[in-house]
Amino acid sequence: MKDQWKAFNRDPFYLNENEDGALKGLSFAVKDVFHVKGIVATAGNPDWERTHTAAPTHAEAVEDLLKEGSTLVGTTHTDELMFSLNGENAQLGTPVNPKAPERIPGGSSSGSAVAVASGLVDFALGTDTGGSVRIPSSYCGVYGFRPTHGAVALKGVIPLAPSFDTVGWMANDTSTLSEVGEVLLNNQKKINMPFIKMLIPEDIMNLLDQENRDIYSEHIDQFTEVVTRSENITLASDGLAEWFQAFRTIQGYEVWEAHGEWITEENPYFGPGISERFEWSSTISLKEKEKASVKRAEVTEHMKDLLGVDGVILMPTAPGVAPLLNTSGKDLEDQRMKTLQMTCISGLTGFPQISLPLTEIDGLPIGLSIIAGPNQDRRLLEWINNISSVVKKKTAAKV
Repeated sequence: MKDQWKAFNRDPFYLNENEDGALKGLSFAVKDVFHVKGIVATAGNPDWERTHTAAPTHAEAVEDLLKEGSTLVGTTHTDELMFSLNGENAQLGTPVNPKAPERIPGGSSSGSAVAVASGLVDFALGTDTGGSVRIPSSYCGVYGFRPTHGAVALKGVIPLAPSFDTVGWMANDTSTLSEVGEVLLNNQKKINMPFIKMLIPEDIMNLLDQENRDIYSEHIDQFTEVVTRSENITLASDGLAEWFQAFRTIQGYEVWEAHGEWITEENPYFGPGISERFEWSSTISLKEKEKASVKRAEVTEHMKDLLGVDGVILMPTAPGVAPLLNTSGKDLEDQRMKTLQMTCISGLTGFPQISLPLTEIDGLPIGLSIIAGPNQDRRLLEWINNISSVVKKKTAAKV
């Protein structure tokens, strides 16, 4: 297999442990934070690889997929210790976005998104803490799913911030996305009912420029045809920035809990931006984290009340298309802050979210997202699969 897109961080291999099963004939890749027996995961950083040993067993999610007949092709690039949304790794390499080679692939599950978008595999596993499956899915034009927190086992996965970390996956079609979900979510009750209420958050839409907002409005009209009622709402009366701050504080505290001892002992080298994030994480106090946790609980209850049992939120996955490679300065930071205000919603609540590659701007992918209530994962995947023929992809020219 020729990996011209640099999705894989080591030579591909082919591991098949069962010739039959629900995923027979499908190939997959995993972000290099999942344990694969006999391999030392890099977590995107040479010093991490140097100071760790080969995995004695597969991660639980990997084992589940292999048992169902799928073939593991290899491991994919990630941002250093998963602590970025760009997918640019200064030390181990940046995968090439197949849909926009001059632009970033998005991170931290960059290689997994690229492996799917380029057709190298049928599906791929990533992890999503603050958007690391959803954002590369949006930028690379693939379907991406972040499940309810805890719905898929994290055993054998290198952590970032454990109370936010999830195992997510990506595919080029809704049927494959759903088939993988049936394997990884097999302990979750299946609800065979459509969603009937759709909420459109105006405060999220206000993060977009007019061009993006106009394009999303076309898709909102399509989706409202498949529900009983739709309603425009303000999601965060206290401001999305307050939600993001709570997420950021808890995440930072947990990041240092997970990796502070290793960083202090090993003094690893990090590329631009990563060391500054870890340094900031080390300054967060328990009191700050506990205050943010109170906010998190408030946001979660508010979202549960909004969605009920039959509601979903329809919103953009990201505030725009993928930024150009090596972008820096105010524009990149502005997009990052807007992006995290969007992605922190599922992070804080732990609710499932799917990113759909339903539109483009000048040929550049941009995702549309749906968030459902907790443990509605299988229902959400099946519903999207059922309505996919009604809600069709449109390519929008720049206005």
